[in-house]
Amino acid sequence: MFRHTAALIIAASLLLSACGTAEENTSDTSAPAGESTTTVQGEQGNSNPAETGKPGTGVPEPSTEDSTANEEKPESSEKVSTEEKVEKTYHMNENYYIKPNDEASPNKVVLLTFDDGPKEEKMITSLIDTLDKHNAKAIFFVNGYRVKSHPELLKLIHERGQIVGNHAWDHEDLKKMSNAEAAKQVTDVQKIVKDTIGVEPQFFRPPFGSGNDALKAAVKKNGMLYMTWSNGSLDWDKSTKDKPEKVIQNVLDQLNPGSNILMHELPWTVEALDELLTKLEKKGYSFVDPRTIELEAR
Repeated sequence: MFRHTAALIIAASLLLSACGTAEENTSDTSAPAGESTTTVQGEQGNSNPAETGKPGTGVPEPSTEDSTANEEKPESSEKVSTEEKVEKTYHMNENYYIKPNDEASPNKVVLLTFDDGPKEEKMITSLIDTLDKHNAKAIFFVNGYRVKSHPELLKLIHERGQIVGNHAWDHEDLKKMSNAEAAKQVTDVQKIVKDTIGVEPQFFRPPFGSGNDALKAAVKKNGMLYMTWSNGSLDWDKSTKDKPEKVIQNVLDQLNPGSNILMHELPWTVEALDELLTKLEKKGYSFVDPRTIELEAR
């Protein structure tokens, strides 16, 4: 009996010893797997902050300025191509007619201009749509006080590829002002236009066509070509109000090669423009791009 009991005890001890060894072996093999898992988690933890740039991770956040600069590079390239330099192939004479610099450029051209804006989006859009239809550029001579009230309309003119001109801050007779006051009327428009669309006007027309030598000097100092007009549509006159056919006839009656045509942002002028440009084209005229005009009269 004793021997049987002792044998059972020995057998149980051997069995317990085997189980302990098995447990130790299992623990040894699981440890590397645990380390491997920890290593993977650590790598993932290091990669996520680098992608997100979250504060407190030791990884700097992406620079807003840097990303903005990268996004704006294509826009900058587009602006350069849009505002590329145009060869100066025309000049203005002392009577405000536009003349070719040589025989290579057409003589039968007209310069299209619109004064006293910007007023209304609907009229501006319609004018520019018609200009685009005829592949024409025009100078929109703007007043500073109107730009101040509607900067978005100035941006519309510029973004649609038309040319912005300076028509003084207020629509008042500059010749009746002191030289300093008149000069300020010029420079204040230069500033607000530059602040609004990023470029300064290169053409100046005084309200009522009224100026003097001091004003011309101030205009030249600001790098602009001073002009009035050689062909008045009379669209501003009450005899022409609501009569687009008279706007057209007035222009045609005064038409000559190089005509510098004065018009305004007015409903009847908007209505007349397409037919007017069509009639001019049928007479063999084309529309001079203001950017091709030298900034010195001769």
